[in-house]
Amino acid sequence: MLDVTEPEIAFVRLTEVEIGAVTALLNEPRNARHLPLAGGEAFTAETAADWVAAKDGQWDEHGYGPWAVLIDGEFAGWGGFQQEADGADFALVLRPQFWGHGDGIARRALDLGFRELGLEEVLIALPYSRHPDRVVARYGFVPDGDVTYGGVSFRQYRLTRSTWSPGSHS
Repeated sequence: MLDVTEPEIAFVRLTEVEIGAVTALLNEPRNARHLPLAGGEAFTAETAADWVAAKDGQWDEHGYGPWAVLIDGEFAGWGGFQQEADGADFALVLRPQFWGHGDGIARRALDLGFRELGLEEVLIALPYSRHPDRVVARYGFVPDGDVTYGGVSFRQYRLTRSTWSPGSHS
């Protein structure tokens, strides 16, 4: 009999992760092509620390923010909710060796957002370099027009608490 165990997914504050690991993720070229607001310049330990401080500061300001994602205790990436003009925007950026874990991480984060953080709706803004319609529909997100951040256009999708169910949209 094959014994398959699910990986342990944990969310911790970004400030709890060694800055070198965060810097490496922020400079990962396979991720950067889908992050048009990253600016194009490589992050240093100092600029990555500033980035972490800004992301972590959202917890105090809004009661939610991005987490560091750990899989079996190893830093896998960052994800969570960021306050934007239209509401709480969900983002998830993983180290390439953890890309196959995105579905489980996203479902767990969305469930925490609705159940524990009290969000009424969640947005996703994805660049036009991605073709996400089928993927985001698995979670119940519906198209919600276009939005512009930093002069860059994104497709926006919306998910409400009333339509969210962790396992119903697979």
